[in-house]
Amino acid sequence: MLRRDIGTVESVEAVREGVQIVRVRMRSGELERAVHYTDSAPLLAAGEVVDLNVTAMNLGLGSGGYHLVIGARGWRAGLQCVPATVEGHIMKLKYTPMQRSVLAVEEPQSSYHATFLEQKHLSGMPVLLGELHSMLPIAMCWLRYRELKDGIEEARKVAYIMSDGGALPLAWSHHAALLEALGWLETTITYGQAYGGKIEAVNKFSALVAAKHVGKADLSIVSMGPGIVGTGTLYGYSGIETGELVNAVHALGGTPIVIPRISFADSRSRHRGISHHTLTALQIAASCPAIVPLPRLLGEEYALVQEQAQSLKRHQVVYMPAIAQEEIDKALGEYPEFITSMGRGLFQDPAYFQAVCAAAEYVYQLHNRQE
Repeated sequence: MLRRDIGTVESVEAVREGVQIVRVRMRSGELERAVHYTDSAPLLAAGEVVDLNVTAMNLGLGSGGYHLVIGARGWRAGLQCVPATVEGHIMKLKYTPMQRSVLAVEEPQSSYHATFLEQKHLSGMPVLLGELHSMLPIAMCWLRYRELKDGIEEARKVAYIMSDGGALPLAWSHHAALLEALGWLETTITYGQAYGGKIEAVNKFSALVAAKHVGKADLSIVSMGPGIVGTGTLYGYSGIETGELVNAVHALGGTPIVIPRISFADSRSRHRGISHHTLTALQIAASCPAIVPLPRLLGEEYALVQEQAQSLKRHQVVYMPAIAQEEIDKALGEYPEFITSMGRGLFQDPAYFQAVCAAAEYVYQLHNRQE
């Protein structure tokens, strides 16, 4: 079902690369926010009438509180494209009214085409695999903090690979935009139907190869964009892709390291301790072994995590010292925005942040051993 409405732009709230946030007066008289993607349309101005996709907001879904601009009406309707800056022939958002061409890193027009004509190896490159998008900035904060603490002048080159399991435009990720602006990411890669990365790839395998051999990354972090899907069933969630990514990294000779989703603040029993999302992905979807760092929590919390980890016989479970909340808070202080997961910050859901940082710490130590 697609629900549409019409609104009039009253003001511009924010603009960043690829995205404009506007306030729109709805026909109901309510003033609401909308997202306008500017990679294929010019910036909107106050007074313009726009068609809106209001489906997610009407259903009360976690869309961030935004409608989506379909296009402008009136004389600007014919200007709904911008001059092409690259010539590519690979289509994304295929067979939808919004399909667009990208210059994929693998295609003949790409200057890196020859790289993909022969088998490539990741040569053990560590790849952090996270289910939730919020894991990206938390892991990056910890890696950056550790480098600064140890006086490492030349930061590791990190590639962020965004799958198509969540939001499809990379531009929607405020975290990716911030991390790029801070200079913490070497490159961004989008694959499948996701688009907007500095490097566009056709699938997860070529995205991983591109991170190593085009982006020259020392390590990669893979997660979907904002907007994970869940249904409360065993297999019906988009985060099960984590297990598939384990297989891809393993097949290409990389080191798959899974960021476990752990919480003791979530009221849903299936997400208590190690989330069933992590357990199912590793038990069912991952046919190859991965490294799963787990924090040594305290008391009953640690006992439950240990009990749940018994089901991960195929994988290498590594227990890491639990990082103090105060030290994680220092690491997050390097980041200009407050980070939450499911609306909860560090002190509301410490186990979640400790689990992400445990995986990031494992990667940090692994890289030091490899040097």
